[in-house]
Amino acid sequence: MSALSERQRDELHRALLEYLAQSEFQEAYKALANDAGLQSYEPDPKGKYAALLEKKWLSTIRLQKKNMELEAKVRQLEQELQSAPSARRGASATDWYPRSPARHVLMGHRQPVTDVAFHPHFSQLATASEDTTIKVYDWETGELEQTLKGHTKPVQSIEFDHSGQYLVSCASDLSIKLWDVAQGWKNVKTMHGHEHSVSRDKSLRIWETATGFCTKTLLGHDDWVRAVAVADDGRLLASGSSDQSVRLWDVQTGETRQELRGHEHVVECVAFAPVSAYSAIRTLVGIRAPKDDAGASLAGQYLASGSRDKTIRLWSQQGQCLRVLTGHDNWVRALVFSPNGKHLVSVSDDKTMRIWDLSNGRCLKVVDCHSHFVTCVAWGRGSVPASDGQQAAAPINVVATGSVDLCAKVWAP
Repeated sequence: MSALSERQRDELHRALLEYLAQSEFQEAYKALANDAGLQSYEPDPKGKYAALLEKKWLSTIRLQKKNMELEAKVRQLEQELQSAPSARRGASATDWYPRSPARHVLMGHRQPVTDVAFHPHFSQLATASEDTTIKVYDWETGELEQTLKGHTKPVQSIEFDHSGQYLVSCASDLSIKLWDVAQGWKNVKTMHGHEHSVSRDKSLRIWETATGFCTKTLLGHDDWVRAVAVADDGRLLASGSSDQSVRLWDVQTGETRQELRGHEHVVECVAFAPVSAYSAIRTLVGIRAPKDDAGASLAGQYLASGSRDKTIRLWSQQGQCLRVLTGHDNWVRALVFSPNGKHLVSVSDDKTMRIWDLSNGRCLKVVDCHSHFVTCVAWGRGSVPASDGQQAAAPINVVATGSVDLCAKVWAP
């Protein structure tokens, strides 16, 4: 800090003397006058210099307040930078979550995009649409690789099997189709059985892919089944319905294990939490992990559901609603957990994507991702093979969204 000039020092001394005189601090007045060599100074009766002191004091307070605000802003920005892997040393790539801008905007469909799905090993993204087609893109380059035609009405949902050999699709034409990736995406099987658009007939059906036969029909919902999720071990199914309920099903017996109620409108989506998310969810709700390690890691312990009531609910397998997440301004249309278990991503008809911190239930980020309703979201799973044929150690960190605005978007580091 630079020293005061002679003039500034003189004004400061006079202002202090006027203040001491007005306050009738005589001893302090004499001591300062002697030290400053102003024994002959007569204080201004109008308090000219004292007013100057008050003005400078108020300016100092305002500067301190502004400084505190700037320091708080710096701390906030530092926290954001620390959470960005590309902006800190030694950051793990698994800490990444989607941020603007999108890496690619995939335009090609002529009607709304209804679903998106990542190949578990290759850098391929499939998109489904109401235009009856499925398109396959390279999500790293954004280039279109294939257009799959075969359905005659809007394609409602798509998904790859865990090996990546097959892509399965269902549509309003009452059919389910199996596409063989290794055979140039050939449609190798078409399965019929639903009596209405899959699954407006209120049923869930389990199919044997080798024969194309329906092995089980699960009945229980009172209205259109809008969403289905499968636990990682394949033993448990979750379904969401227009009857405002979520049901948990035992795959082996076909019986309902739990009926989860709490939503006040149609349930649009369901998703099982990966085992990696259990620790964060338990921290969120303040419960301890079971002493039995096997029980603590059992698949299907927790799940999430999204609804037209604009909320997201976290549930236990026993049917208890653990937390309600609010923030969206319109229907919640799709959900996905991050592979590392730290985040939950939701998309909505409010045109946004929200990233939730599972350990505290707070919304970390709101991304304005599309110009119309956002219908679907997926997170890349598995790992991408390296050039030598060995799988890379790092998991895929990429998210895709689809929208009524006819495009899909890829969000990647």
